[in-house]
Amino acid sequence: MVHLHDSRETSASARGPAEAARAVHLTKVYGEGETKVVALDAVSVAFRQSEFTAIMGPSGSGKSTLMHCVAGLDAVTHGSAYIGDTDLTKLGDKELTHLRRDKVGFVFQAFNLLPTLNALENITLPMDIAGRTPDRRWMEAVIESVGLSGRLHHRPGQLSGGQQQRVAVARALAARPEVVFADEPTGNLDSRAGAEVLGFLRNSVRDLGQTVVMVTHDPVAASYASRVIFLADGRIADEMHQPTAEAVLDRMKRFDAAGRTS
Repeated sequence: MVHLHDSRETSASARGPAEAARAVHLTKVYGEGETKVVALDAVSVAFRQSEFTAIMGPSGSGKSTLMHCVAGLDAVTHGSAYIGDTDLTKLGDKELTHLRRDKVGFVFQAFNLLPTLNALENITLPMDIAGRTPDRRWMEAVIESVGLSGRLHHRPGQLSGGQQQRVAVARALAARPEVVFADEPTGNLDSRAGAEVLGFLRNSVRDLGQTVVMVTHDPVAASYASRVIFLADGRIADEMHQPTAEAVLDRMKRFDAAGRTS
């Protein structure tokens, strides 16, 4: 594994644990009147640099909404969302587009690869669009970390689902974003391919100093993170460090039991 020194680590260590992203009293409301739904209710949470955080909760708890708001994909109703020191609620559409392109990486359940481009072209596409030249050493480290060195000239149709998601992970990491947001990244994969992708995300934190925030419903996936945030009814309900799949599953069962008795 290639280890690279990242200048962000030096500045972060000088200041203490720095925050790659955070929500401050973040509220998200959909609809009005009788159709009003409060998806997030004054949520405050920070995602520290070089940390792998999973967001979990029952269906409808607001976990994907939280990620979308903090990532700048969805507008905030009240409160603030930050990437680094930038308040997303103060940005216009064009500024938001540039921030997402330059500072945020995304991995979704659907791989979102262009079928006419090979793996390497898909990885570098966001930087090509932005007119940026990839950092060669960083690219080599990313490609090695996701095990794609022998597949760079294959198109998506020539790759397995797990390999396609590796390309998506590499694309998210390639521009050295402040934070990578992953929304159910193993949802379309079998258990073996899913474990590989989760391992690559964890390695990107450990070996490349990346920050990863992942929404998942899977306790096994959450166990790859170093920290789990639990949401229920649009609020932070619990937090777990160094989780195991068994401990996460037990916590989720208690949410289910509370839901049945409420």
